[in-house]
Amino acid sequence: MATLFRWLLRLTVGAILLGLVAFVLTWWFFARSLPDYDARTRVAGITAPVEIVRDHANVPHVFGSTDRDAFFALGYAHAQDRLWQMTMLRRTVQGRLSELFGRRTAESDVLMRRLDLYRAATRSVEDQDGQTRAALDAYAAGVNAWIGEINAGARGRGAPEMWLFNQPVAPWQPADSLALLKLVAWQQSDHLQAEVLRARTSLLLDDDRLRDILPDVPGPGLTALPRYADLVPDIPRRHAAAAPRLDPLAASLPAALSGASNAWAAGPSRSATGATLLANDPHRLLTAPSIWYLARLELRSGGVIGATIPGIPLVLAGRSADLGWGITAAFADDLDLYAEEVNPRNAAEYRTPEGWDRFETRDSIVEIKDAPAVTLRLQRTANGPVLPPEQFALDTIRPRGHVMTLAWSGLSEDDTSMTAGLRLMQARSIEEGIRAGRLQVAPNQNLILADRNRIALKTVGAVPLRDAAHQSQGRLPTLGHVAENRWLGRLSYADLPQTTEPVGGLVGNTNNKTVDRPFPEHVSFHWGDTQRIARWRGLMQSREVHTRDSFIEAQLDTVSPTARALLPIVGADLWFTGEPAPEGTPARRRQRALELLGEWNGEMNEHLPEPLIYAAWMRALQERLIRDDLGPLAGAYTHVRPLFIDRVFRDIDGAAAWCDIRQSAAEESCADIARMALDDALIWISETHGGDLDALRWGDAHEARQDHPVLGQAPVLNWFVNIRQSTSGGDNTLMRGLTDGRAPNPFHNVHAAGYRGVYDFADPDSSVFIISTGQSGHPLSRHYDDLGELWRRGEYIPMSLDPSLARGAAVGITQLLPAAP
Repeated sequence: MATLFRWLLRLTVGAILLGLVAFVLTWWFFARSLPDYDARTRVAGITAPVEIVRDHANVPHVFGSTDRDAFFALGYAHAQDRLWQMTMLRRTVQGRLSELFGRRTAESDVLMRRLDLYRAATRSVEDQDGQTRAALDAYAAGVNAWIGEINAGARGRGAPEMWLFNQPVAPWQPADSLALLKLVAWQQSDHLQAEVLRARTSLLLDDDRLRDILPDVPGPGLTALPRYADLVPDIPRRHAAAAPRLDPLAASLPAALSGASNAWAAGPSRSATGATLLANDPHRLLTAPSIWYLARLELRSGGVIGATIPGIPLVLAGRSADLGWGITAAFADDLDLYAEEVNPRNAAEYRTPEGWDRFETRDSIVEIKDAPAVTLRLQRTANGPVLPPEQFALDTIRPRGHVMTLAWSGLSEDDTSMTAGLRLMQARSIEEGIRAGRLQVAPNQNLILADRNRIALKTVGAVPLRDAAHQSQGRLPTLGHVAENRWLGRLSYADLPQTTEPVGGLVGNTNNKTVDRPFPEHVSFHWGDTQRIARWRGLMQSREVHTRDSFIEAQLDTVSPTARALLPIVGADLWFTGEPAPEGTPARRRQRALELLGEWNGEMNEHLPEPLIYAAWMRALQERLIRDDLGPLAGAYTHVRPLFIDRVFRDIDGAAAWCDIRQSAAEESCADIARMALDDALIWISETHGGDLDALRWGDAHEARQDHPVLGQAPVLNWFVNIRQSTSGGDNTLMRGLTDGRAPNPFHNVHAAGYRGVYDFADPDSSVFIISTGQSGHPLSRHYDDLGELWRRGEYIPMSLDPSLARGAAVGITQLLPAAP
């Protein structure tokens, strides 16, 4: 027995030692890919020495003697910190993820191959002006210089992920950057999903009830629509809801998780200092690392600082010494779906207004790890590419004998958006900034501009011009062979919304409706916000003048105007009613919940119980209202629709009919449904978060999930790479933290302001910004998540163009020297 014990002890000690050795070796190999920020390196592609000064937050400040050298260094810095992220974004838009990840990403690859964004980007390179092509070439050379150092210097293959997914990294090309900008535009738009959802819903409801669940944004200029079944014949009546998967590697996202943002500016008359102010916080899917990367470039036109996306050589939101710019998703309707009739006698042809024409066709091979390759037959019509019927639930709205095609401005093969972005970085006034936007194609955005004395808002991006006789006005899929449904060109840039030097001294956008014009000059019927704008107006008008701090306060505001508006009407017949109930009974819990909500001011604070009770109630209420009418399609309505609930409980145009459950013999009132939904919510809360209502915390349910897109689901590794934080805010607060919307964790915060910036032109170097994670994409770097806690607490770091401040607390200075002749 003693001998056995000694051998077991030896084996245990040996296993522990082997484990420690394996851990140390793994750590050492992974740490080899951490860049040395104090390096002095000779590189080919620059004309004179360049410095990359990384300040205390690891924000690179690039100083070069020419613009080409500055863009070279930006590419070098992006690759140092985010090479894996850049290569994954490139693989996404190329449709090549499955070479690494197998069948999991095959759907994304198929979609990207059919959209063919990468080929459109390649063909757009020559459409950039000379200065932009030079910047793209220099940026690519900088990325490739770092890749070359990795290959030559055994730097751990560039990132820890490269050890797990060992594939060679192809040199960066100018087209890669253009393609990434198109991918950003694609993921920002949700008009395709909106068209499909409207079509599917219209197959089940009459016009009045369709207007309830998908109401028009209040305001004039709207006209009646035909039913989808009247537009497109032979529609199958299937309506099984295909719930979208939330996968950060996917090329498309659920509609609710597309682009959103806030931006506003104050002119001198509304500023305490007499100079302009600007605040901006674009919203995107939360990931670790963030999609955003802070950087400063010293160009011939002056210093520029702000938010970049690795792989794209632009400061997309930021400022120079003279001009600040913020961006919001414009929600302009730049997309149409078409049902194209296939010739029953020749499947290679489709119907056009002039008769049958041949599909443009070519093959594309998708390589899939550990599975046979798939050969796709890519088809295009004059309207656009043929989409896979199994995606976006297109098979539920596709008529027999037809395929579905997509027309989208972002498919343009003469896309000059990169040139527009570069010219905006060099602009010194509002006029120059607006002129730069003329070249924007995709994404469609609202530019909020502020120079030292004036403010403006301008919508930029290509918006299609539709025929006044268009059968669905762009809101539903239509037949592709009907001439009136096809685009006539683009709205002129002058016709896109613009506000310069507003009379009230304030301008802003929260993805709300920006213009009231009749179709076809309407810009859009589908807008991203009807709620946050109300809170913003109230905060802006609550002060005669504003400061940087008041703008920060508004940016971090967590009061829900939706809760304040809905609770009084939903609970109108429930407050202070009902018989006394003993402790521990469902009736007593309901009374306590109503007491808490009755004293609540609508603040979605992470430490309070009321936001969770409210959110769970509204979610259960909408489910009760729509499930019996929509059946499985109810699953596609993942988020609460405030205008719908408002219409129902105010009985606008008979909308209270939603409260009666069709399958029951009794006639339920809206008060009945509200009470039952509250009980549903309290049961769910008890089962999920515990029975003590007063002990609940919204932040426990509203946890920000900044997960690594690849390693975030791997056991053990996810402890190191995922960033989880208790957060305030909600779907409709200015500090927006959009919830997942689906079981089992419907209130996880998955889509928020990954970048925040506030610019003060009275003292530009007192401007501030922040991102939601850290600058590095390397999980072993101390800069992987060092900004995340500041972001969670609503804190910022300085946004200064002063070189001495950057150098004063630098974590490293990289010197790039021209290669020896």
